[in-house]
Amino acid sequence: MNEYFETRCIHGDPAAALKDENRAISFPIYQTASFSHIKPGHNDSGFDYTRESNPTRQRLEEVVSSLEGAAGTTAFSSGMAAITACFELFSPGDRIICSEDLYGGVIRLHKLISAKNGLGVDYVDTGDLQAIANAITPDTRAIYVETPSNPMMNITDLRECAKLAHAHNLLFIADNTFLSPYLQNPLDFGADIVIHSGSKFLSGHNDTIAGFLCSKDQETAKKIRLLSKTTGGVLAPFDSWLVMRGIKTLAVRMERQQQNAVKIADWLLSQKKVKKVYYPGLKSHPGYEINAGQARGGGSMISFDVDCKETALKMLERVRLITFAESLGGTESLLTYPALQTHPDVPKEMREHLGITETLLRLSVGLENAEDIILDLKQALEE
Repeated sequence: MNEYFETRCIHGDPAAALKDENRAISFPIYQTASFSHIKPGHNDSGFDYTRESNPTRQRLEEVVSSLEGAAGTTAFSSGMAAITACFELFSPGDRIICSEDLYGGVIRLHKLISAKNGLGVDYVDTGDLQAIANAITPDTRAIYVETPSNPMMNITDLRECAKLAHAHNLLFIADNTFLSPYLQNPLDFGADIVIHSGSKFLSGHNDTIAGFLCSKDQETAKKIRLLSKTTGGVLAPFDSWLVMRGIKTLAVRMERQQQNAVKIADWLLSQKKVKKVYYPGLKSHPGYEINAGQARGGGSMISFDVDCKETALKMLERVRLITFAESLGGTESLLTYPALQTHPDVPKEMREHLGITETLLRLSVGLENAEDIILDLKQALEE
């Protein structure tokens, strides 16, 4: 395997990489539904049908496996398709312990799909190991965390959570979307499955939707690939190529976006209308030490509370360089209103308990000059 991350973003693992027969520098888009056979039961290429496997998607999966140190990776048509497949590993009557601060779409999945399928979910503060331990029952099969969490940037101790999970023979599943494999590798700290919304930092250009499940061992990887083949929510060849192209610049993008985020978080702390800043790169963040021990930075996602709902709405309406939109992780800075955009299906009482109020904003810091981003925030905050 190539030793350095930046090299693997571009080349993956040369020892394992699928090579194009024409030696194309940019791996081709195999835009085909089927592959021909030379005789019954024999296919030289190893590919039969794109729902099952495709050279472009396979190459992307190899690259992501190389970045996360996974035994195998399966690419899906969206992050939610990946998470849905992940929950299909469990049976009716099973229970999963989940971070209580969680992307709202996952909570909606639990309410609409998991519940009717007999899969139980217990929400706890996964930053509190005792709370996790107290939630474990004979029916518990997995612990599922986001770290940093969406949108409150809570941190879970990956090492200790993995120890607890494995002591009870549970799967440990970690969503690594916010930091990407450039800044954090949960498999190194004991996770069994790592989830990515590839729409975010991996693709990095706000132009495609994708999801990934990265497995620590081949047995789990084979189960997930069979699920993807069976349910069919796989990533199309062209989208696979877009994500692969985006990953080539992942390292340089993450470095610049994180540098910008540090400057912006410091600036937000000094603003009188900003009452609290949630950013794991700040030493004042309660999870700073744990995050520093398992990640290589705080990333480029910042949430912050302003003084009132009117200020929040005014900022959303007045930003000009920054775009008022959902999603995150792209080259453009995006400002999101979690209570109405990413978490509207979460019950109000739960949102308020978590801090997802009408004064909370989430900023995905892009690649623009940090001073320009700050100037835009400043004019949006002005009287």
